[in-house]
Amino acid sequence: MDKKKLALSAMAVLATVSLAACSSNKSSSSKSGTAASVKLSPAYNNTKATDKTATKNSTLKVAEPNDSPFQGISDPVLATNSEDADVFAPGGSDSLWKVDKNYKIVDGGLANQKINRKAKTVTVTLRSDAKWSNGAKVTAKDIEYAYEVIANPKTTSQQYSADFNHIKGMAAYHTGKSKTISGITYPDGQKGRTAVIHLDSVTPAMKYSGNSFIWGTVEPYEYIKNVPIAKLASSSQVRKAPLFTGAYKLDKVVEGESTTWSPNKYYYGKTPQIKHISINVVSSNNIDKAIQSGKYDFTVPGSIMHGTDYKQLKNVKNYKLVGQPALSYDYFGFNVGHYDTKTQKNVMDKNSKMANKSLRQAMMYALNQDAVTKKFGYGVTWRANTLIPPIFDKYYDASAKGYPLNIKKANKLLTDAGYKKRNGSKWRSDPNGKKLTIYFGAMTGTSAQAAEYQDYLQQWHKVGLDVQFTGGKTMEMNSFYSTLQSPKQSKIDVYAAAWGLSSEPTPTQLYGEDATYNMGHFVSKKNTELMNKMNNNKAWNDAYRTKAFKEWQEYMNDQAAVAPGSFSYNWGPVNKRVKGFDMGPKNNEFWSSLSLTSSSLK
Repeated sequence: MDKKKLALSAMAVLATVSLAACSSNKSSSSKSGTAASVKLSPAYNNTKATDKTATKNSTLKVAEPNDSPFQGISDPVLATNSEDADVFAPGGSDSLWKVDKNYKIVDGGLANQKINRKAKTVTVTLRSDAKWSNGAKVTAKDIEYAYEVIANPKTTSQQYSADFNHIKGMAAYHTGKSKTISGITYPDGQKGRTAVIHLDSVTPAMKYSGNSFIWGTVEPYEYIKNVPIAKLASSSQVRKAPLFTGAYKLDKVVEGESTTWSPNKYYYGKTPQIKHISINVVSSNNIDKAIQSGKYDFTVPGSIMHGTDYKQLKNVKNYKLVGQPALSYDYFGFNVGHYDTKTQKNVMDKNSKMANKSLRQAMMYALNQDAVTKKFGYGVTWRANTLIPPIFDKYYDASAKGYPLNIKKANKLLTDAGYKKRNGSKWRSDPNGKKLTIYFGAMTGTSAQAAEYQDYLQQWHKVGLDVQFTGGKTMEMNSFYSTLQSPKQSKIDVYAAAWGLSSEPTPTQLYGEDATYNMGHFVSKKNTELMNKMNNNKAWNDAYRTKAFKEWQEYMNDQAAVAPGSFSYNWGPVNKRVKGFDMGPKNNEFWSSLSLTSSSLK
C-alpha cells in the first residue's frame, strides 16, 4: 500500500491522563530509544472456513476513530489528513505501485517502474488492463496530471517540495513560468500506457513507494480536466462521485460521517469477495464501547488507537489484536517564521517569539514524556527520541537522547538566554524585559488528552513560562490546521501535532524550505544540506545514506524547532469473523483478500 505524508488529528496525539506522579522534577527514565513492551502481529490468521453466503450478503463494518468529521477529500494528491485517506481506503488510493515488505517497489501493480541511472529517467508503464471504476482506461496523461495538480501555482495540494524540482521543467511549472512540465513525456502518446520522467539526477529514495521525488498515484484526467485545479478539492468529482482504481468503488458518502462501498468490476487485481463495506467515524470516547459491544469488524488499518484503548480492549471477547510499528509520530512544533506566497518558500523570522533555540530546548526539557508514556502508553506508546520512527530501523538513531525531563537544565537554559523573572513576577519576561506570553495550540480530543495538555502547561509554568491555550481552550482539528497552514499567523507559538509518514523516510516534504507542510517554517542552510545528502549521488551507498539520516536527526534535536513527542504501535482489534486480515506492507491486496466466516458480528 502506497503511503503519503499527512497531518494527523488529535486522535494521533498520545491519549494519557497526566497525574502528579508524571510531573516530578526528575526524569523517570534515562534511557533513550525505548520501545514497545508488547508484541503484536500485523496479521490475524483465521483458520475457520469462509462462509460464502455471509461474505456475499453481509456488510463489513469498519470504524474510523476520529473526534472531528472527515473533510471528504478523496483525491490522495489533495488530501491533507490521514482521516480522509482512511475513509476512502477501499478505493485503493489510486496507487501505481506494488511493494514488498520494506515498501520497495516491485513489478505487478497498476504500473511498473524502471529507473535508469545513466539516462536519469524513470519510466512508468501501466498494465494493459488498468481501468478506473467507471470503466475508462487509465492513461499516461493520468500519470502526468498528478504532477500538474501537485505543482500548479494555484493548487490546494500540500505535497510539493524541492525534491520535485529534480524533474526537468517542474520548477518552471510550479512558479508559473511554464504551462506544461517539459520533463514528462509520452512515448506512445497521452492516451498510451507509458510516461517517462526526465530528471537532473535519480536518487535511492525512488526505489521505494511514498518517496518525495516520484509521485505514486494517478489522476482521472478526462473526468476532472474541466475543473480548475484551484477548485478541484471542493468539486463533486472529488467530494461526491470520485473514481478509483482499487478493489472497491464508492457507493455513497455521508459528509463527514461515513462512506459505503461495493466491488469495482473493473479492478485489475484479485476479485473482492465482500459485497458491501461501510466505514463510519466513531469518536474516541465511544470507540472502546463500540468494539466491546461488537458493532464493528475492525478499525481502519493505520487509524489511531491509543494506549488507553489498548488497556480497555486487550482482553476483549471475539476480537484479535493486531499491530506493527507505526508510520507516524507525535511531535511539538514551534512557530519561527512564515510562508512567503510570492516565492513559495518558508522564511525564518529572526525576531519571532520562538526564534531563540534555548527557549525551545528549555520547553522540551520541562516536559516529562517518559513518565507519561510509561504510565499510560500501556506498552504501545513510548517517548520519541528523534524525528525518524523506529520502523525505519536502518535510518533510525536509537542512540539519540531526545528530550527527557530535566527541569534544572531547562531553568539554566532560560536564565542564561536572558529569560528572567523581573520585578517580583512569577513569570519570566523575554531578554528585552518585555512580557512573555506563549500560546499553545492543541486539538480537542479525549478527556485524557485534555488532562495531558494541562500537564504540559503545568510543567512549563514550573520553569516560569506563562504558556496559555490559544483562545483559552483546545481547538477543533480543522480549525487547528487551518490556523497553522496560514502563510503567516501569530495565534499559535507552540503546538502538539502528529504526522502520518510516507513509506520512504526522506523528510523534505515536511521540513523543506518550500514544503507547505513545514507549518512552523523552520529553515536553515544546514537543514537543507543535510536533507539533500540523503539522496545525492553518494547516497546510493547505504552506509553513507544511513549516516546522513543520523546527522539530520542529531541536528534537528539540537535545533528543537520541531521536537519529538512519542512513538507508537499502529494497532487495532479485528473481529474473529474476519478472514484474510493482514495489514503488513507486502499485502497489496488488503481489501480484496478479506472474507467472513459468519454473518453474525458479535
